[in-house]
Amino acid sequence: MLTTTEPAPATAGRTFPPFSLSRLLRTVFAPRGGERICILIDLKDPREAAGFRFLQDPELSIQRHAHDVFYQGLRNSVMYDLGLQGGEMFAYQITGGSNLDLPAQGFATDGREIDLAADVYEKYDLILCISTYSATAPLTAFAKQYGFRGATLHGVNQVILDSGLAVDYDEVSVQAEKLRMGMTGADWAEIDFVCGGQSYTLRLDLGAQDAQKSHGLCRGGPDVANLPAGEIYFVPVGASGQFPHRYEDGTLGLMQVENGRIRTATLLRGSEATVAEHNRKLTSDPVTGELGELGFGTQELPVSGRDIQDEKILGTLHVATGRSDHLGGPLTPDRFANKANATHDDILFSPSKTPEIEIPEVRMHRAGETVVLIENYQPAAYMRGLLA
Repeated sequence: MLTTTEPAPATAGRTFPPFSLSRLLRTVFAPRGGERICILIDLKDPREAAGFRFLQDPELSIQRHAHDVFYQGLRNSVMYDLGLQGGEMFAYQITGGSNLDLPAQGFATDGREIDLAADVYEKYDLILCISTYSATAPLTAFAKQYGFRGATLHGVNQVILDSGLAVDYDEVSVQAEKLRMGMTGADWAEIDFVCGGQSYTLRLDLGAQDAQKSHGLCRGGPDVANLPAGEIYFVPVGASGQFPHRYEDGTLGLMQVENGRIRTATLLRGSEATVAEHNRKLTSDPVTGELGELGFGTQELPVSGRDIQDEKILGTLHVATGRSDHLGGPLTPDRFANKANATHDDILFSPSKTPEIEIPEVRMHRAGETVVLIENYQPAAYMRGLLA
């Protein structure tokens, strides 16, 4: 169970208040009295939702947090405090990949098989998706179709509850807007990498587009907030160059980028089979290599071991491959040769995630001037000045 009587550990001089579900929902959604709320989780066998049988599996820590903190919190007092109705929990079959489309069917905790569209998307005003894999892209599309608001909180752990979900999102929004205003309209960004003593550069063309922010507030029309939030991002219109990439098994590969896509990967260190499999995927389904996002963290947060929070830390950055429709980009699931490849995968660069990869400098060209944003995973003078 979550302890809410002690403050979370400090990081970089910052302390966090105890987590409060009521405060989080009130700040993120500004809910109106009478709105209906529910919780979605993912399970290998969604039938295990019946009678909350999934709680018997000690490995399902994310789903346990969904039950102990969010489901129980709603039912104990939060729904009453906020004037909300509902509070049910539903499960769907785990998708197996980040932002893959969700199944049509699910199960309720009373054992009923349900239709997610008819029984969830159409009937609830607020939907919290607490899952293993991110569901932001498909839920954003459903929110616009059915009119609900929601939040995706994949990978929740205790560190995230005690820090990234305990912050004041009004303050997060203000800080993110300062950075957004200083980065919007950028023509391009360049990232310098050093790996194994070799230097590489990736250039991302941004086309003077408006920078966007993930700031945790979802108070207006249909939309989905990705929590923890705190990010400035762009959807590149082109990209070229090279960058090192750390695969999940620790293998290091060099990505060759042309015309906005990773075309080939070359082994730097580790498993030849891992890189060969990536190249087979790039050949059979070329859009899987499309660079669909460039993002920068905006918050001072502790490392959680989950990309969803760690990519929001100030000084980190990430690029993403795959679908970009939920960010306003053009790459939709139907353009993939294999539906199972229609993911949106963040590639995070940070001291904790990629210690083998140095980033001496990140530059941005905007309004006729080139400025340095990040130096060695620290915000440079320009970024610090925006936040002052």
